[in-house]
Amino acid sequence: MPSASPAGDPAPADGSLPASASSGLGERPFGIYVHVPFCSVRCGYCDFNTYTATDLGNGAGASQATYAEAAIAEVRMARKVLNDHDLPVDTVFFGGGTPTLLPPADLGAVLAAIRAEFGLAADAEVTTESNPDSVTAADLDDLRAAGIDRVSFGMQSAVPAVLSVLDRTHDPARVPQVVAWARAAGFDQVSLDLIYGTPGESVTQWRDSVDAAVALRPDHLSAYALTVEDGTALARRISRGEFAAPDDDDLADKYELADEALAAGGYDWYEVSNWARDDDAWCRHNIGYWAGGDWWGVGPGAHSHVGGVRWWNVKHPAAYAERIAAGESPAAAREVLDDETRRVERVLLETRLVTGLPVDVLDEDGRAGLAGLVEDGLVLLRDTCTGVGQVCLTRRGRLLADAVVRALLP
Repeated sequence: MPSASPAGDPAPADGSLPASASSGLGERPFGIYVHVPFCSVRCGYCDFNTYTATDLGNGAGASQATYAEAAIAEVRMARKVLNDHDLPVDTVFFGGGTPTLLPPADLGAVLAAIRAEFGLAADAEVTTESNPDSVTAADLDDLRAAGIDRVSFGMQSAVPAVLSVLDRTHDPARVPQVVAWARAAGFDQVSLDLIYGTPGESVTQWRDSVDAAVALRPDHLSAYALTVEDGTALARRISRGEFAAPDDDDLADKYELADEALAAGGYDWYEVSNWARDDDAWCRHNIGYWAGGDWWGVGPGAHSHVGGVRWWNVKHPAAYAERIAAGESPAAAREVLDDETRRVERVLLETRLVTGLPVDVLDEDGRAGLAGLVEDGLVLLRDTCTGVGQVCLTRRGRLLADAVVRALLP
């Protein structure tokens, strides 16, 4: 949940949506994202909307102890704003921050409210993110009993020196432990997140991290290139010359290494930064984002999208709690997406998926650029059973995905 939001237009105090947003509601997958903005330590590279206890102090609405109540109130508000639609939820994702800093009972209470207000689809996917040092075996047992069936651990690296640069607090030895606990608790899926390109990280260290992750046999793996965001502690350290900025060639080498190692380990890519053992292990919640689905974002700074209307909540937990307590929508601003904006976003997002982008989404200029992309080995054109061709990235195309999109959106 990035800390910056676009300007947008004012959102109504009651959160009501334009009538157009109801068109097709329920025909597309519907997910709920719950942003838990608390962290025990703020990592130096993090630009997300997160807060430590020191950041928040003891101000009204800033308490972790009362956060679940506010989130539940927003879930109930969502039901009213969506005109009491019967809308079984396909996916729920607790993100952050560190959701597992809240007691399992609190996450379970929020999930129970979602179930009570909307219902959960029979095959609903319910995920929580977690730091390896933020859960015990008993916590994972309780989370699974509450109905959470997928857990994503922020491993980031298997090398202590790399974790130190990132300001990560866990011991690498904790990762196999929490994976084993999650398996014992009966989680349907276990995912690990990795970061490559940390200043000072060698190719050998990155290989060790990938190999360590694969050896744990998670169902799903994510590998993200480190992005140095303005205003972060890491950006300041780089500007002072303490570290070198990530190098594009180094990032490309590490991406290729990961892709080769993961393929050899039995993982196939399905999105530029994500790999899974099989299709059933794809993160369906994130697919909803990439495929233009509908979702409601609960919590400070959370973003939502329903029927071409996008909005985002006020960022600070105290401001969020104040609005919720007053019975007002926490939405800070919104935008109504026109057809061209939605088309452009389809190109930006669906191109990243292994399933590809339908050629007929491209305009005439975009289709004219396809031949050059194929000739350069950046994309493949695949036929489908519907007869509509799909634009699919090659591995080289994944490395140059931004350039591919620029060619498709001249």
